[in-house]
Amino acid sequence: MSKESRPAVLGLIGNTPLVQVTRFDTGPCTLFLKLESQNPGGSIKDRIGLAMIDAAERDGRLTPGGTIVEATAGNTGLGLALVGRAKGYRVVLVVPDKMSTEKVLHLKAMGAEVHITRSDVGKGHPEYYQDVAARLAKDIPGAFFADQFNNPANPLAHECSTAPEIWAQTEHDLDAIVVGVGSAGTLTGLTRFFKRVQPDLEMVLADPVGSVMAQYSRDGSLPTPGSWAVEGIGEDFIPSITDLSSVRHAYSISDEESFDHARQLLRAEGILGGSSTGTLLAAALRYCREQTEPKRVVSFVCDTGTRYLSKVYNDQWMTDQGLLQRKGYGDLRDLIARRFEDGRVISVGPDDTLLTAFQRMRLADVSQLPVLVEGKQLVGVIDESDILLGVHEDAARFSQSVSSVMTDKLQTLAPDAPLAELESVLSRGLVAIIADASGFHGLITRVDMLNQLRRSLA
Repeated sequence: MSKESRPAVLGLIGNTPLVQVTRFDTGPCTLFLKLESQNPGGSIKDRIGLAMIDAAERDGRLTPGGTIVEATAGNTGLGLALVGRAKGYRVVLVVPDKMSTEKVLHLKAMGAEVHITRSDVGKGHPEYYQDVAARLAKDIPGAFFADQFNNPANPLAHECSTAPEIWAQTEHDLDAIVVGVGSAGTLTGLTRFFKRVQPDLEMVLADPVGSVMAQYSRDGSLPTPGSWAVEGIGEDFIPSITDLSSVRHAYSISDEESFDHARQLLRAEGILGGSSTGTLLAAALRYCREQTEPKRVVSFVCDTGTRYLSKVYNDQWMTDQGLLQRKGYGDLRDLIARRFEDGRVISVGPDDTLLTAFQRMRLADVSQLPVLVEGKQLVGVIDESDILLGVHEDAARFSQSVSSVMTDKLQTLAPDAPLAELESVLSRGLVAIIADASGFHGLITRVDMLNQLRRSLA
């Protein structure tokens, strides 16, 4: 592609703003956040997407009509899709199945081909996302495997753009940078630059609990990797481009703490960041509060939180994952995903139409709804099969009332009923209705039971 036809949007990558954190306790330190969410693709990975494609074009690995292949947690894929599709390339991405729906939909909307693979297997497994991407790159004629974990253009992008921007924005007065490791490009590029201009600068590693990076940086040992819900940072191996030589502190941050800090950042500072931003903020605040003398510290808003509205900023998802604390009763009420007392019950009235019931089911991603009079008194339950039986012969029957098809002969369980009774109800394919003399408490489905069992493994 000629210089003249280079898409103008690519000129918006980089030169992101630096803002001071003012509404958190930062101890004696001054903490700044670099808003990488302001890149046109919404994340810091726009920088390496551009750098890796430009480098591949220069050395002939990527030619007109070629295909870009990459394994990605989402954001690198978005950066590659932004640049690659703007330049007319086919983009094929392999994404682990724990990635947010928003990321996957964004990738597809940009014209990328998305292959989703398992997130519960490690490097060397045939379904590990990086191994799948490598195979695809071999099988597709004219493919360029971006390979961010081994591509020298990845750290070079940060050495030549991110780092000098930070140095200029802090007016050459900086003591520490808090950074996470996914591919290790950001850490390594910053390390190389600051070793030249500020050798005493401390790199502070923010790592999800379950990742191997924090412990490896502390003592060189490789623990057995665990699992984590934070996206984009944390690894189960050490990327080949990793430079840990300037890391002076390493903090392991739990998913609960990460997600909570992302939500706090939005409430306190009005900054909508993703899950990894919460990890970095939690680690940065720990570091700042541990200091005994003033220091100037920089960290990152790695990507925009709009990619995590269905996760980090969704109370129901957070509760299902055990990441939001709520009142415990020690009985069946603890298994109810949407408690009536919390105002989370999605319901319909008996006079509502079947179309209304169906639309609410789809909006809430549930298969059944309690039927409440004036939003309080339980008089029935309606599920997808009830609606289908009501309308299958004539779609016009969507206008019928909920009361015409709902189940009104209700068998309820008291909150203190034994677990065996609940299991008996669920095993018959029914939803359990939890109610007693004080009123309706909520529904328990098989999915709720599975979520409870999964949480017990943590």
